[in-house]
Formats: sequence, structure tokens, C-alpha cells
Amino acid sequence: MSFSRDETRVSHHTKIVATLGPASSEPEILERIIRVGLNVVRFNFSHGTAEQHRENAKLVRAASRRAEREVAIIADLQGPKIRVGKIKDGKAQLVEGQTIILDAAFEGEGDSTRVGLDYRDLPKDVKTGDVLLLDDGFITLTVEDVRGSEIYARVENSAVLKSNKGINKQGGGLSAPALTEKDMRDLETAVKIGADYIAVSFVKSAADMLQAADLIREACKNRSKLAPGLIAKIERIEAIENLEEIIAASDGIMVARGDLAVEVGNAAVPELQKKMIKMARRARKFSITATQMMESMINNPVPTRAEVSDVANAVLDGTDAVMLSAESAVGKYPFETIHTMATVCRATEKARSNSDEEENFPISVKRIDHAIAASAVSCAKKLRAKAIVSLTESGTTPCLISRHDLNIPIYALTGDTQVQRKMSIFRCVRPMKLEISKNHAAALSEVEAYLQWRKVLEKGDLYVITSGKPMGQEGATNRLEMRIVE
Repeated sequence: MSFSRDETRVSHHTKIVATLGPASSEPEILERIIRVGLNVVRFNFSHGTAEQHRENAKLVRAASRRAEREVAIIADLQGPKIRVGKIKDGKAQLVEGQTIILDAAFEGEGDSTRVGLDYRDLPKDVKTGDVLLLDDGFITLTVEDVRGSEIYARVENSAVLKSNKGINKQGGGLSAPALTEKDMRDLETAVKIGADYIAVSFVKSAADMLQAADLIREACKNRSKLAPGLIAKIERIEAIENLEEIIAASDGIMVARGDLAVEVGNAAVPELQKKMIKMARRARKFSITATQMMESMINNPVPTRAEVSDVANAVLDGTDAVMLSAESAVGKYPFETIHTMATVCRATEKARSNSDEEENFPISVKRIDHAIAASAVSCAKKLRAKAIVSLTESGTTPCLISRHDLNIPIYALTGDTQVQRKMSIFRCVRPMKLEISKNHAAALSEVEAYLQWRKVLEKGDLYVITSGKPMGQEGATNRLEMRIVE
């Protein structure tokens, strides 16, 4: 490589999620990208075996220890395989105006005239006149007739159809369940390997998330580990219609713009992205913005200006995290991609004005910890505090603080490594592990000394700190103080 790598960590509030794959699974590369700015590692359960995921979890934890930075792991479930089957020689040329048969009963290798389906119920879900979009919308088919297991469709544009490419129905309406039998097995694997979050694909309603929550509870029986949080991937029209209840049943959402754009149309996605991020923040849940954020960096060491603007706009929208898929999994430049993304996040955050937005973005106060969080933000802004410090057992208070419009770092101190990892996804939150005294005065002295040692605070700095009485009890945050380092 002809250029040198700047391996200095880029400090940024918006978190970075990167998908693990061949390009990023070398221990040295993984350690370097954690050091430079990676916060969360995504495991794509569409690929790999349970044993491979287990080994990858060990790999991530080892790299994290060497980098001295804990990162969270997201297990991203595959969801229903709504795809065409195998095609002879791997691909077939489709010509505009021709008819192709999508055959749910066909078991052989397909060609340009007939191809099988992984999703056997597709003929039941479509009718004459429906539009099917294949390969992320690059191929458009119009249904002409349905005869038993066969769908006769007219090809609307000449293109090459490859094996196993995805199928979407324009306008939604496919009946496939969000959780397949494979997903249920993978969910158990995710719990066993210590995943911090589990993402459910093709969610349609809160019932999908409640089912996943029940399965997680069952998988966590007789385990001392903290249960994984739940992320709903918003990629179906039905999910948009049920967004409020889905957010309520989840810990966070992923704005999965690829499949969503195919169902609702590209032009609708930017507004939906803003709406979803705002709704998640108001509900005190986190959000991840995903799909093609730095797509050109799969093959190039620098992004396009449009990609830089895309990442910056997600930051301006208030997303908690921005996500990389193929860029970090199979791309040529995983380090450069993460470094670039972190740099864009930092620059956008620095330029972002938060003087008026809080007035236009009210978050209701219904509990004591809600009031503490809102007051911490207000005091930190008005007093120009160097930082907000939160002593936490569960990670709830740092999350609540980070829902507000804020460009001040939140140092979240906990004695639990699993809680530390789960907080890695929250915007502005710097999770740290520190065992502290149960005596309030002693704990404050220990925390201040620790943060000075970490060069976070220095003499004369004003900071805001939240804690609970009694100390060390989950859900007890009820104290807010302003302090100056002596």
C-alpha cells in the first residue's frame, strides 16, 4: 500500500458498527480498527456455522482486550430467505419483454426461462399485476399469472439474474414470518457466544419482537450472563405502519435502507430515516443507520463526496450509530473505511449546532431518572461542563442522557463488563469499567481520581455527575451534582 496509516484514535460521539468478514477477521486488522474508532462488531448470521460464530466471538473479545477497548457484538439474524434458487453457471441473461417462470416446486438449476424459489409460499402472496423487485431492485418483474406453484412474470428490463438473489414485492405484503427455524437456532447460538444484541430481520409488528424476547428469556435460563438487547430491523412497509409499537418492544432499531428502499421506493427513504431516528430518540431507544454508507470503499481507499454527505446527514439526524456491511466484511480497505467514517462523524459533530434543537425536540419526563437525565444535560450545557459522568449498574441512565441533543461526552462508569459493552452503542457515551466504593463520598473521590488518571478531567474542570442512593443498586439513580476538580 503506497500511503501510510494514521492509527491515532479518532474521538467521535456517533458510534461505528462494522460487519466482521474475511477482510476484517485477521487479529491484527481487527485490533487496529478497534483502536482507531470501531465500537460495535456485527456478525452476519446469513453466513457461517455456530462453531464459526463461536470462534469469531473469541477473536473479537481477544482483539478488544489487546486494544484495551470493550466493543459490543450484534448477532444479526438472517430472517426468511425470500430468494430465487440456484441458476446454471451461476447466472442467466434476462431480456426485456420475455416471460420468466418463478417456480416454487422446481428443484433443479434454473435458467433464463424458469428458476426455483427458496420461499415456497411466494405464489400464495402475489397476484396478477403485482411488481416483484429482484437483486435489490436492479431487476423488475410484473406478474402476469399465477398457476399453482408457478408465477409467470414479464421482465421489464434486461439484466443478468444471479443465483440466490433476493426478491421483494413492491408495496410489501409478503407473509413470511420474521423468525424462521434457522433464526431460532441462531438466536440460541447468539446467547451462548455472549452477543450483546440480537437483530431481528424483516420485522412486521411488535409480535415479532415479543416472540424474540420470549426466546431470549428461555435461552438465558440458568445463565448468569446479562440477556442480549433486541434490535428491530426496519425493512418492510408493514414495519413502517407499526413503527411505534415495534420501537416500544425493542431496545433499538436499525434503519435497514436496502430492502426498505426496494419496498417503499428510494425517494421515500430519507424522510423515513429522519422519522425513525426521531421516534426512537423520543421513545428513549437507540438507532443504527445502515446500508451502502461507504459502498465505494469496498474497492477504493477514499469515499465519494455523496457517501461523506450520507454519513454526515445521519449524524445530523441524531442516529446513535452508522453501520458498514460489505465495506468492512469483504472490502479492500476496512481500516481506511472505519478511519474515514470516524473522521466524518467527528467533523460533523464539531460543526453541528445544538443551540435550538432541544427546544424543538422535547422528551417527556415521567420518572425520577428521566428528570435526572434531562437536568444533567441542561446543567452541562448552561455551565459549559467538560463532561457528564454517570455511575451506573444497568446502563439505563447513560442511555437516557444520550437521548437528548448533546455534544458533550458522557463517561459511564460501571463495575460490570457486560453492561460496559452494551453501552458501546449509545451516542456520546464512553463506557468504562471501574469498581467503586458503596460509600458516596469515597466513590466520588475514586471516580475523580480515575478520570484524572485517564486524562479525561484535570484540575479546575467542571463536570456533572449522576449517581444513586443507595449506591450500587440498579434503578436507583436519584442524585445530580455539579463538581469542580480540585
